[in-house]
Amino acid sequence: MRTISWLMLAAAILPIVAAGISKAGGKHYNNNNPRSWLANQEGWRARANAAQANLFESLPFFYAAVLFALFKMADPATLVSLMLAWIVLRMIYLAVYLVGYGLVRTVVWVLGLGVNIVILFL
Repeated sequence: MRTISWLMLAAAILPIVAAGISKAGGKHYNNNNPRSWLANQEGWRARANAAQANLFESLPFFYAAVLFALFKMADPATLVSLMLAWIVLRMIYLAVYLVGYGLVRTVVWVLGLGVNIVILFL
């Protein structure tokens, strides 16, 4: 159960990592008004910000699927493996998003969604 807790925390940290990437070293970054600064960014910074939003958006389904699997008393080892797969896919998603490979990003996103669905039906 402790591993599941750590994996849930890791999933929550991923969007924060993306947010940090989008802002790190940016010229004229204003922490008092970060959204307007981010809205004017282009390239990898803009993609990191978009990835951050998507990573946040994916958390509720992931958490709900994990909690439902726990409620149904799914095999913990299988659940941990699938959770880890989802997190790795989301890390790949972030990396691919940053470099701008849209088609690969979509494939990785779909794979992550598939893993989430499998978790839901454990």
